[in-house]
Amino acid sequence: MKRAVFGFLLFFLPGFLVAQSTNATLNEDYYHWLTRYEIKAGRIAPEWFTAVKPVKRDVLVAFVDSLKKKDNVFTSRADQFNYDYFQNDNWEWNRAASGDSKKPILKKLYQKKSDFVFVDLPEFDLHVSPVLYVGFGTDSRTNQLASINTRGVEIRGMIDRKIGFYTFLTDNQMILPSYVGDVTTGVPHEGFFKQFKTTGVDFFQARAYIDFNITKHIYFQFGHDRTFIGNGYRSLIFSDYSPPNLFLRANAKIWKINYLFQLNRLTANDPVARLGSFPGQRFPDRFMAFHHASINIGKKFNIGFFESVVFTPRDSVNGNTFDLSYLNPVIFYRAIEQQNGSSDNALLGLDFKWNAIKGISLYGQAVLDEFVLSEIRSGKGWWANKYALQAGVKYIDIAGISNLDLQLEYNMARPYTYSHNTSSSYSNYSQSLAHPFGANFNEWVAIVRYQPVPKLQLTAKTFLTKTGRDETGQNWGGDILKSYVTRQNEYGNTIGQGNRNEVLFFDFTASYMLKHNLFIEGKQIIRKSESDLASYNNNTSLTSLTVRWNIPARTFEF
Repeated sequence: MKRAVFGFLLFFLPGFLVAQSTNATLNEDYYHWLTRYEIKAGRIAPEWFTAVKPVKRDVLVAFVDSLKKKDNVFTSRADQFNYDYFQNDNWEWNRAASGDSKKPILKKLYQKKSDFVFVDLPEFDLHVSPVLYVGFGTDSRTNQLASINTRGVEIRGMIDRKIGFYTFLTDNQMILPSYVGDVTTGVPHEGFFKQFKTTGVDFFQARAYIDFNITKHIYFQFGHDRTFIGNGYRSLIFSDYSPPNLFLRANAKIWKINYLFQLNRLTANDPVARLGSFPGQRFPDRFMAFHHASINIGKKFNIGFFESVVFTPRDSVNGNTFDLSYLNPVIFYRAIEQQNGSSDNALLGLDFKWNAIKGISLYGQAVLDEFVLSEIRSGKGWWANKYALQAGVKYIDIAGISNLDLQLEYNMARPYTYSHNTSSSYSNYSQSLAHPFGANFNEWVAIVRYQPVPKLQLTAKTFLTKTGRDETGQNWGGDILKSYVTRQNEYGNTIGQGNRNEVLFFDFTASYMLKHNLFIEGKQIIRKSESDLASYNNNTSLTSLTVRWNIPARTFEF
């Protein structure tokens, strides 16, 4: 794998590089603020294709500057605060917004609002910030404390403004909410972990990559991080739910078209890995090759098409070889997969965004795993008609109330979608690459966000999910780690089949920014789970208070 990746880099990397930038880390509130102003403008801003995340910092600055100059969307006090926040957070790409602190610490620390220390030279740019996330909560189900204790550092920079680098390192101890153990045996969003005290987990997170532009319109990144594809709160195509993983990313943005090619090395399903203990040998690998092409049509509509293939070299079909054909950035994966006599897990589909009028955006996704049109028309519920759908709407400044935003979203996935008959399910470290519930579910999402004053964000989220659970020896199609060969029925398959489980999840969060990227947050979670199985039939109430610094909020919304 490493030889193939470095050969690919050397082949495509010319001797001359142009100015580049690192990414703005995936962060729910950060990206909501970014996209709300494009929706408020009622047009598609060509600087950034919002379905592809994360976005590079130089593109981010050009994006918000375009919206400010052309559309005048930063109208309220909170809007202007957000605009200044983006400029200060990315000050190296907009010298007009200096980001200077009024009172640096010891005259040397926090001279810039966003950086603990920095270096600003023509040949070297460096930003270093501490990372902290501490908090406690009461869990009604166990009458014990849930807690989080994260310490670390974030480093980003550039060399000669041609090579960018990013590193994020944290040491973490957590006592998870009790309901997490009902859904997964691991730590959501994370890989390997160890036991902490009696009921907690201990893990180390490292994310890092290098970045370089080879032309004005094409950039490469190579490292270990997450990806999110789509305009919705969830993604049925490629989400940031699973742990960070090794990736090689190439992105070309030309005219009205954006084209993303990405190769990921993932960790295959392994029972020992799920239990969080050392197996005495390397965890098995799997790989995913991913294409996403999107185009702006007119000033309001964007449509994207994707295909992906998950494959495991160490299986009886591939004979322990890495198929170099999947390194081709502009080929149709399904054709290659079939030509090589393989049965790798290939998916394809589309996503769209329509900024219909100022303040309203419609979006959606469609994922096809397998299907036969005649079987769909028959209506008999054939097991291999596997697909997932999303539809949503965002309404900005509801009824003219500044900074009051609403998002409604529907997601569904038929039984056995994303699963496979080998170890090539659509997963990483036993966690879904798409939706946390895997498959065999439908879900309604409602999110209200309100920023009444510049530094205060109030967010209420409601998730209503209906799915079907398995008992021992069953496979009703929800657990994507199980081979679809063990399916229960050939026909008569419907969403939610199996042992009924209805989950109502409510989250209210009040977040106040004390200083740049330093937040104090109060949270109330109410989760009600009703099921035919006793292990899923429980209720949880969690009240917590946290402080976080230069790190996104952790969520377990399932």
